[in-house]
Amino acid sequence: MIDRRTFGKVLGVTAASLAGLGSPGEPAAFGTLKQVRAGLLDIGYAEVGPAHGPVVICLHGWPYDIHSFAEVAPLLAARGHRVIVPYLRGHGTTHFLSSRTARNAQQSAIALDIVALMDALRIEKAVLAGFDWGSRTADIIAALWPQRCRALVSVSGYLVTNLEANLEPLSPRAEYAWWYQYYFATERGRTAMRDRTKRRELTRLVWETVSPTWKFDDATFERTAAAFDNPDYAAIVIHNYRWRLSLADGERRYDALERRLAARPVIKVPTVTLDADRDPFTAPGDGISYRDMFTGPYDHRTLRGIGHNVPQEAPAAFAQAVVDVTRL
Repeated sequence: MIDRRTFGKVLGVTAASLAGLGSPGEPAAFGTLKQVRAGLLDIGYAEVGPAHGPVVICLHGWPYDIHSFAEVAPLLAARGHRVIVPYLRGHGTTHFLSSRTARNAQQSAIALDIVALMDALRIEKAVLAGFDWGSRTADIIAALWPQRCRALVSVSGYLVTNLEANLEPLSPRAEYAWWYQYYFATERGRTAMRDRTKRRELTRLVWETVSPTWKFDDATFERTAAAFDNPDYAAIVIHNYRWRLSLADGERRYDALERRLAARPVIKVPTVTLDADRDPFTAPGDGISYRDMFTGPYDHRTLRGIGHNVPQEAPAAFAQAVVDVTRL
């Protein structure tokens, strides 16, 4: 695996190019964020790189935020990419335009948020790159709207949720890793997510358990945890995990899209999939379990010694995947 310094040499990244990453020992950070009205939301996002460069949209997961890409973004910008990193609904500075809109976090709703963002920014086509919720969102757009997706980088492969399949139990070890999903199915879990102190304790525990080799510091966690203070955060997180287990309803407006996703549409755009070998959610078999869902140009990579938060734990490898996927 190449490290950040090696990747910088490969791409010709100068010290000035990485100026936004902070001083040594400090967590990387973005500069001033932007806001745009898109669909049901006022979306907060970071933007790095030349305004007319080929666009890469980086999508974060849970319990993370845009800072998972704080080191990836300048690496890509140095190569000429325009990098957009939005807060997903319920996170950071992204807010619903109406108090009457359902705080719905089913998969198709989140995917449509990103399509609406692309429309609002007049982005016809982009490379989509994500992990966790972000992988799922990118996978859905690549599958249902391939004309909007130049190429795809997806951590953990094909993550489109199948509600019927989710009713079947997994192996005990796999179920153990999903402990918080079942906690969120209870009112105790909902109450914990509404409590700022307990929410921070819970999300930090998830960071520690799903990324066992990542030695992050307090400042790195707190920078991201600020995004969890969004007033809709608890409602969005709870609905997402309850909906996946068929314990919460979606909205009828998304039924047609969910039926298409239930049919497990293949992804035809150029794709690089990444597996992290220290991530408890990584399926065994080095990507074999989802290989047949990608029918276009394809490459798969396993990242040794890396946990769930791939772009923040291995920014150079993630950025390299984005650079390489457009060459497949």
